[in-house]
Amino acid sequence: MVVRDRLLAFQERHPITPERYTKIAFAALVLLSLIVFTGAAVRLTGSGLGCPTWPKCTETSVHSSLDTHGVIEFGNRLLTFVVSAGTVAAWLGVFLVKPARPDLKYLALSLPLGVVLQAVIGGLSVLFQLAPGWVMTHYLVSMVLLIWAFDLWWRSSRSPEEVRAAGTDRTLVIGMRVLYVMAFVAIALGTISTAAGPHAGASGTGEFVGRFDWFGDDTLRLIIHVHGVVVTVLGLLTIAAWFRARTHGSQELRTTLLLTLALMAAQGVLGIVQYRLELPAELVWVHVALATLTWVGFVHGRAAAGRLPERAPAAREMVGQTA
Repeated sequence: MVVRDRLLAFQERHPITPERYTKIAFAALVLLSLIVFTGAAVRLTGSGLGCPTWPKCTETSVHSSLDTHGVIEFGNRLLTFVVSAGTVAAWLGVFLVKPARPDLKYLALSLPLGVVLQAVIGGLSVLFQLAPGWVMTHYLVSMVLLIWAFDLWWRSSRSPEEVRAAGTDRTLVIGMRVLYVMAFVAIALGTISTAAGPHAGASGTGEFVGRFDWFGDDTLRLIIHVHGVVVTVLGLLTIAAWFRARTHGSQELRTTLLLTLALMAAQGVLGIVQYRLELPAELVWVHVALATLTWVGFVHGRAAAGRLPERAPAAREMVGQTA
């Protein structure tokens, strides 16, 4: 009771406006995106084992040696503390928002907890010598964290009533949710492609890292083919969703879909070029960065479509008669 009273008193003395909190939530989203980019850079520079153990960098030291790969890996670990500070600020700040937003508290809490989970997964991936399964999990959990971070920012910029508002078109809302799931599948297939490719993450330090070789020498080619088919279908369905949104969706959704399509087009061109150039690390990094932004686009599209509206009375009666 005393703690609660002190918290309420602190809130009265140091309130945060909804607009200011939205900026804090956006900063957390940016930081969580940034560490995905730097994490990809660690892998693509072959610095994944620049710190060969965890939680220390070496057996005897918390910090790295002065060689390039050690500095890159240790720098990425240090960035984790910055990201942690940003997510903790988003969590603590939600208690100071006035008027209060209790609907955001658990979502805000998920961010620092997710960062802790990511630190553990990252540490385990190092301890297991960058085993592909651990590295894939590390990236995919980052994508889940971006869902939570985006939702926190998006919801904080709107009133609770706006957040709960149903979409204007049931077909479009369902379609955006299907695209959202397909986009995650495409991301997962992309991580499998990387796990079968030449960028194991430790080329700079010389350690051997196992790769996926389920189909022998054809593994990478087959996975990239499947990935390409899924992404092509995803792109065509996204175009269909944009046409539907032109007459049944909001301006926010139309703009989001258009930007997402532009990112997908850039990804398609880049994917072909990097494959023909035998996957140079620089282009793969750009591909990963654009994939992350494209994923955020689909997360935004799902949110902008709104909640699933009720069926029209006539449709409900028809369903009942059919049953």
